[in-house]
Amino acid sequence: MQTHTKKRIEIIIEAPVLNRLVKLLGEQGVRGHTVLPVMQGSGAAGDWERQGMIIDAGRMVMVIAIVDPSVAREVLEAVHNLLSRHIGVISMTDTEVIRDEHF
Repeated sequence: MQTHTKKRIEIIIEAPVLNRLVKLLGEQGVRGHTVLPVMQGSGAAGDWERQGMIIDAGRMVMVIAIVDPSVAREVLEAVHNLLSRHIGVISMTDTEVIRDEHF
């Protein structure tokens, strides 16, 4: 089975920013994404837990997108520009996919 090298971009953001991020990904030509709830975490501001939150303002989500390496830096820069004033984490790693035409 042949695999194809791509870039996996993971973005953890506050839920209220999600729609703007998804729109931006589409504008950048990203062909798909997945959104997952983030249950808890810890970082520079201390521990965080989703349980007990009533509104979306403090909730976090993770957005995963797999893109071709030729456009990955442009997508990453656009995401960084959008999220530079918000709480969040952006990471990019190498990944292998089986169906090259999907990305």
